[in-house]
Amino acid sequence: MNLERCIEEVELALDELVEINNTVPVIVEGVKDRRALRKLGLTGDIITINKGISLSDFADQVSERYDEVVILSDWDRRGGSLCRRLKELLKGRVVYDVRIRQRLSKFAMIKKVEGIPSWLETIYHRLEDVSANHDSSSKKNKS
Repeated sequence: MNLERCIEEVELALDELVEINNTVPVIVEGVKDRRALRKLGLTGDIITINKGISLSDFADQVSERYDEVVILSDWDRRGGSLCRRLKELLKGRVVYDVRIRQRLSKFAMIKKVEGIPSWLETIYHRLEDVSANHDSSSKKNKS
């Protein structure tokens, strides 16, 4: 799969996340993840998993307050485990969506939510460099 397609898929997933977040909260692991999502344009509720309470109590709090959530944990082993556990705890109580997490996992080539903005920035710069190099070599070949 080429880089342009990966970026396009990530951008589509992020656009969808921004749209969904207008009405549905996003659950992330920590404050840095929340900051990263704000940087990407999310303006709705972003819930960080409270380290001071059990995951079971966290799920209880979420289910008391929301009917639907997006789970966006990291793509490392811990994040995968956390996602599975949250799904178990929320099942039948809250509608949860992990599709965006899955799409980003497939196309973003990163392990942490907090890394999405810097990954995008790096990729955009690489594409600009490739485009600039291609343009300059095309001009040389025409001369």
